[in-house]
Amino acid sequence: MGSFSLFHWLIVLIPIGVALFFVLRKPLVGPNRFGGRPQAMGFGQAIGSFFKNYVNFSGRASRSEFWYSVLFLFLVAVALYIVDRSETLSRIWSLATFLPWIAVAARRLHDINRSGWWQLLGLIPLIGSVIVLVWYCRASMVDDSREAVFA
Repeated sequence: MGSFSLFHWLIVLIPIGVALFFVLRKPLVGPNRFGGRPQAMGFGQAIGSFFKNYVNFSGRASRSEFWYSVLFLFLVAVALYIVDRSETLSRIWSLATFLPWIAVAARRLHDINRSGWWQLLGLIPLIGSVIVLVWYCRASMVDDSREAVFA
């Protein structure tokens, strides 16, 4: 009961290895490789953009688009849980919004000039999740090849 078997090591090391493989790849070169500066959005615009870019992994997402989408997903999940205690509707909602969540998170990371693959760092317990959360909160960085603009 106290031993850590080979199977347990594989469960721990394979996600970390896969994450590091994609994260440590050499990034593309050149300014604005992820596109121009995203626009700040209100709650309705952010939700519209979230569903309009359902599986769009290219481009950038502003902080407002990302966090309003997170708020919307959370509020709907709570409402569905209140309506249906068996969590059937919540699970369907989670499946329906899984890919768009990954897409908006990838676009958010593009906005701070990081690859969307950095999301895999969140698979590392505790430390990886905190690092990714801090990146989600960072201000936009757009290199216009003349100067870096932080907004």
